[in-house]
Amino acid sequence: MFAMADELVHYDLDSGVATITLDSPHNRNALSAQLRSELTDALTRAADDEQARVIVLTHTGTVFCAGMDLKEAKGAGSDDQGVNGFPAILKQLWTSPKPVVAKLAGPARAGGVGMVAAADIAVASADATFAFTEVRIGVVPALISVTVLPRLSPRAAHELFLTGDTFDATRAAEVGLLNAAVPPDELDAKVASYVDSLVRGGPTALAATKELLQGERGRIMGAELEKMQALSAHHFASDEGQEGIAAFGEKRPPRWIP
Repeated sequence: MFAMADELVHYDLDSGVATITLDSPHNRNALSAQLRSELTDALTRAADDEQARVIVLTHTGTVFCAGMDLKEAKGAGSDDQGVNGFPAILKQLWTSPKPVVAKLAGPARAGGVGMVAAADIAVASADATFAFTEVRIGVVPALISVTVLPRLSPRAAHELFLTGDTFDATRAAEVGLLNAAVPPDELDAKVASYVDSLVRGGPTALAATKELLQGERGRIMGAELEKMQALSAHHFASDEGQEGIAAFGEKRPPRWIP
C-alpha cells in the first residue's frame, strides 16, 4: 500500500456522487504503477459503495491524463510493461454498474483517451486536446482500441490512429469521443447537469440499462482486452518501441523518420 500522504488518486462521496480525482500533475497524470493501483482501488470502492449512484472521473493540473508512464516503460520487457496493468481499469470503467462521467479540463493522450472512451458520458473543456500518439513512438494503440473504436466513426478512427495527429475537443465531440465540448467556465455546470439527470434513475434500472447498452462487447471484453494487452506489451518492449520511447525522452526524432 502507498502512504496516504503520497496518494495520487482521491476518492470523495457527496450526495450520491463518487468523485475520483487523478492527482499526479508532476507527470501529467501519467498512468504510473502507483496511479494505476490506486485508480483500480478507487473504482472498486465506488462500485461497491451503496451510497454511490454516479462516478465522476476528473483530475487536478492542466492535463487529464498523458497515457502510460514512459519512464517506467523504458527498458522493460514485455512481461513488465505497465500497459499490462491497464486492461482492468478499462474494463472497470466500461462495465461499472454505476454510470461513469469523465470530466476533462485539459488534454488527454493515448491511454487517457482510452479511459475517456470507456466512460458512459464524457465532457471536456473546449480548449482540451486529444491524440492517439502511440504510432509516433513506435507502439500500437491496441488496448485502447477496445473502448475507443466503438465510439469513433470508422473514417475518423483510421485517420486519428494512423497519423497520431492532435485534434481539438470540438472534433472529438463530432467524431463521437465526447458528448460535449463546452467553454471552460461552463464545464462544471455541464457535468453537474448530466449528474443530476443520472441520479434520477433507479440504481438497479441504471445497472441493467448499462448491461443492455454494452451488449455482446460487454460479455467478450475480458478476452478482447487480454489479446490486445499482449499485442500492446510486445510493441512497447520491441526495438522500435524502445527507440521511440528513448527519442521521446531525449526530445529528438526517432531514427525511422527520413
